[in-house]
Amino acid sequence: MPVYEYDCPHCGDFTALRPMSESALPCDCPECGASSMRVILSAPGLATMAGHTRKAMAANERSAHAPQTLGEYQDSRRHPTGCGCCAPSKKVEPSKDNPHALKGKPAGRPWMISH
Repeated sequence: MPVYEYDCPHCGDFTALRPMSESALPCDCPECGASSMRVILSAPGLATMAGHTRKAMAANERSAHAPQTLGEYQDSRRHPTGCGCCAPSKKVEPSKDNPHALKGKPAGRPWMISH
């Protein structure tokens, strides 16, 4: 059940835990018993949402108002600076330990292509 905020004309604002079906109905003040109308004093709390869900919702909200251009999308998909696969690097020379001059470490599966 959600928590709603109400404003008592005598005691001030208070919160009450009520079913959604009763959200529009007045609530009795816990102090004086006066009928109080619902008010919206604060933003809904979304802090209990899982991080990946919050991140997805933020991305959806951004894309609804200002979608990324193709260039912006491609820039965001690049590997970070200094990545061994994209950045210019020193050419690997064949050696006794690495006769085929592979970029990665030799593994137990020589038929697999690195990267």
